[in-house]
Amino acid sequence: MREIVLDTETTGLDPAKGDRLVEIGCVELEGHLATGKTYHIYLNPEREIPAEATAVHGITNDFVKDKPTFGEIVGEFLDFIGDAKLVIHNAEFDMKFLNAELKTFGFPSLDHRRAIDTVKIAREKFPGSPANLDALCRRFGIDNSNRTLHGALLDSQLLAEVYLELLGGRQQGLGIAETTTRTQGTTEFKERQMREPRSFPVSDEEKNKFDEFLAKIKDPLWKKLS
Repeated sequence: MREIVLDTETTGLDPAKGDRLVEIGCVELEGHLATGKTYHIYLNPEREIPAEATAVHGITNDFVKDKPTFGEIVGEFLDFIGDAKLVIHNAEFDMKFLNAELKTFGFPSLDHRRAIDTVKIAREKFPGSPANLDALCRRFGIDNSNRTLHGALLDSQLLAEVYLELLGGRQQGLGIAETTTRTQGTTEFKERQMREPRSFPVSDEEKNKFDEFLAKIKDPLWKKLS
């Protein structure tokens, strides 16, 4: 099963108001394991990047002025993701931007049903707890010390680790089903070895002490039942 963990950085919060993508980062998973294949690109958004956006991801107008536009890389991007499921943190946000870019350049939209939203998974698994990426890294002991700013590829790599932990970590399912299938029909039963019964006789002294203890109990329940 192929999945693509995906993250984007943008010029703002709403493509309907002219905001555009400035970075895409992807990490490939096969069978919930990272393959080592990634896709990473910075984009010229063909508009100014506001200072408040740069404060979040560190990408400046000067840095992207010679970078390709989305239209120039859309083919290679679509080839990389193929028909895989898309694992995204707050999927609605990224899918909204990706589909706005695809529409701008005359490509069909991505089906929202392809997206696996890790924010929703985290909130279902840990109701009432923070579900942002930093909080989930702390919860699962994932080193995010390099994340001083948002970055699409770094965030995708961290999210891939978070996603696997949300699914149960490297011991997902504990391999029970696999082990059962592998060993079924080969179990050997050994006859249980029984020990000889042992006797523990009560001495007269112990019996007398027990009787004395019972005599000290006031209004015992067993006398009411007799």
